[in-house]
Amino acid sequence: MTSSWKFVAFGLIALAPVAGSDACPRRSRTVSVAPALDFVGAKAKSDAPLFGGTPARNMVNLVDKDIPIDWSVEEGKGKNIKWSVPLGDKSYGGPVIADGKVYVGTNNRRPRDPKVKGSRAILMCFDEATGKFLWQIAHEIPAEVTSMDALNEGLCSTPAVEGGMIYYVTPGCEVVAADTTGKVQWTYNMNKEDKVFPYHLANCSPLVAGDLVMVVTGNGTDEEGKIHTPEAPSFIAINKKTGKAMWKSNLPGKRIIEGQFSNPTLATVDGKQQVIMPGGDGVLYSFEAETGKLVWKCDCVPVRVKPGSRALDLYFVATPVVVDNRLYVAMGVAPMNAHTPPHSQFLCLDVTKKGDVSFKSYDAKDPKNKDSALVWAFGGPFDPPPEKGRQVKFGTSISTAAVHDGLVYIAEETGYMHCLDAKTGQRYWEHDFRATVWGSPYWVDGKVYIGTDDGEVIIFQHGKDRKVLATVSVDAAVHTTPVVANGVLYVQTRSHLYAISKGK
Repeated sequence: MTSSWKFVAFGLIALAPVAGSDACPRRSRTVSVAPALDFVGAKAKSDAPLFGGTPARNMVNLVDKDIPIDWSVEEGKGKNIKWSVPLGDKSYGGPVIADGKVYVGTNNRRPRDPKVKGSRAILMCFDEATGKFLWQIAHEIPAEVTSMDALNEGLCSTPAVEGGMIYYVTPGCEVVAADTTGKVQWTYNMNKEDKVFPYHLANCSPLVAGDLVMVVTGNGTDEEGKIHTPEAPSFIAINKKTGKAMWKSNLPGKRIIEGQFSNPTLATVDGKQQVIMPGGDGVLYSFEAETGKLVWKCDCVPVRVKPGSRALDLYFVATPVVVDNRLYVAMGVAPMNAHTPPHSQFLCLDVTKKGDVSFKSYDAKDPKNKDSALVWAFGGPFDPPPEKGRQVKFGTSISTAAVHDGLVYIAEETGYMHCLDAKTGQRYWEHDFRATVWGSPYWVDGKVYIGTDDGEVIIFQHGKDRKVLATVSVDAAVHTTPVVANGVLYVQTRSHLYAISKGK
């Protein structure tokens, strides 16, 4: 297996069994979960403290305006660059911005500290105003819990910042809580405590709800496709103050196809919080955030090639987005998987359902789906196939959607972006980047930004008609999602982080 780790994904709770449940999580006590902050309009500042900006994970910023669509990173010809900083040579976890600081994960190929040698997963902290390097935390990557070719991939988790604390997951299966000075307050080792063994490496972007830190553990298979510990939890809720696990669930269990790479998402339905956990079995699990009771589950793979097999079955790498009681998520596989399915699906589900709300086909009008959560699905092969051109409507995806103003923007790993109707799934337009896409589209100020593996950022005009406003080249592949905070656009390449602002 080659090392092509590029997840951004580049983001709960105990449950009672329902019809079709094949496992029940372990549970200790309940913890109060306070309402999540509404990012939009919550503060005068427009910080971006976690992957997706808010616990709903929607890649939309309704606050910031006048964001540049033209800049240059070329040495001696810089334009609209407020500051830039070098990172390692593999930087897959995106930046977060909170309380005057910027946090980003990378590896140790460009050491900031000569005393820190060898392969390390690095969390770096910079001053938001100047880009000044403030501190770093270095973590070893134990070979026994990850593939040997993953040792130099670095920190792939996008942190979550809340209440003066930073929470993230190391490749070695540690959930870490550190303060804003870089002092680690506690570490929960999922491998030692729960025998979690990730496929390739752990990379979840945590979600904080009240007193709980929600994590998808990454438990999965080895390079031969064997699940080391099917009994190990796939989902864990940890007390953010003490670092103690409050509940654990291994619901995917023996059904895990390869690994579990997605991130938890928070929804509020009828005044109650649900935490939605995407499983490595192609099933979405929704839990009451406070009690851990399973609210609903939805198997999103109606017909499986071979249950438990690595070959061709879809699961979740992308992170679900929840808007107005609708969940939007793309299906896919790990990008290093050589058995990539020929086509995939982008789904819209109703999160107000309860129980087993799985569907029997991707046709929402199928009578067999009348009690399912499926609202619509976009994807599959063209039938009949076209004489020329592409044979599939939608390919596998690791991207998270941006949903705004009745439109959905979603990208495929194979290099296409689609604009869909949020209510019906109708496609308004498609764009071929002719390059691989690992990150997600990001909506801000009436524009949509997205990066490609060819080292370009493409900016679209928001709307039902495709209009490219600009294409900007950067120094290396963009494997993360562009993000805007406090009027500044952040673009992260494999090797650098750029803060972009007009007139700089």
